[in-house]
Amino acid sequence: MAVAGFGLTLIILASIIALIVFLYYFPLGLWIRTIAAGVPLSIASLVRMRLIGIQPGVIVTNLVRARKAGLPLTIDQMQSHYLAGGNVEAVTLAMIAAQRAQIPLEWQRAAAIDLAGRNVVEALQQSVNPKVIETPTFQGVAQNGIQLNVKARVTVRTNLDTYVGGAGEPTIIARVGEGVVSAVGAAVDHKEVLEYPDRISRAVLSKGLDAGTAFQIVSIDIADVDVGKNIGAELQTSQAEADRRIAQAKAAERQYSALAAEQEQKAETQAMRARVVEAEAQIPQAIAQAFNSGHLGVMDYYRLNNIKADTDMRSSISSGVAPGDSAAAPQTKPLGQ
Repeated sequence: MAVAGFGLTLIILASIIALIVFLYYFPLGLWIRTIAAGVPLSIASLVRMRLIGIQPGVIVTNLVRARKAGLPLTIDQMQSHYLAGGNVEAVTLAMIAAQRAQIPLEWQRAAAIDLAGRNVVEALQQSVNPKVIETPTFQGVAQNGIQLNVKARVTVRTNLDTYVGGAGEPTIIARVGEGVVSAVGAAVDHKEVLEYPDRISRAVLSKGLDAGTAFQIVSIDIADVDVGKNIGAELQTSQAEADRRIAQAKAAERQYSALAAEQEQKAETQAMRARVVEAEAQIPQAIAQAFNSGHLGVMDYYRLNNIKADTDMRSSISSGVAPGDSAAAPQTKPLGQ
């Protein structure tokens, strides 16, 4: 009796498991739903989706949405995008929104945008409702040297034709900044920019900054213009300071050259004095040799001293010292006088 009960339990469990497996591979509920929605699919198509790893519920739900919206989408398009790793629901909703907004959008383009990693629904929303990009403060310098701080608002809409592979918002901001700086630099006076800031907008828009980007620039509005530093005056001050330092360096170079020449002259004078002292030190030796050799007598020696004394006296008179002054050079008298 127990064995019969155990066998019955196994049969019931096996039947339940078989029923679950059958319903998993044969989604009768989805099949009935397609019939009720007026988009009939064969049970074989649903089983085939399950076998190749596609969730039939995703395909059926989005196929019903597309058909009810009047889009001629096929089950093969959805299956291919699902197997490629795309978001079938997002692409289907984007197609429906594009049809409602009367924006031409093909399945291939929408699928490419989705597979590129971008939100196709958000792209379509930005195409319908343009997005405003707040730029950072750009700094430009007018020709009179006055710096202007400009902040702009860029209104863009998605360009679906170039959304895949097109540059993003950073490129738009960089190009707008370049255009603003160029427009400010072209102004002769900064007051022109302050008086007519729309000149910047027109100059920037005329450059075609949205080429090769994922967006189309609708308008560029100057939000704020502030006067910054006087760059021209600062540059002139810096140039004057640099010229002053150069002049100081050249003056110092000339001063050092003069000091070096003076030191060199002093060294030469000291060398000459040393040679004179050396020569004067040899005079007594020469006189002694002359005495010893008989070439110089005593009277000759005293006459030489008289001549030297007379020369010293003349030098003292020429220097302003009185002849009878004690500062005058002493005279040596010859013997016998």
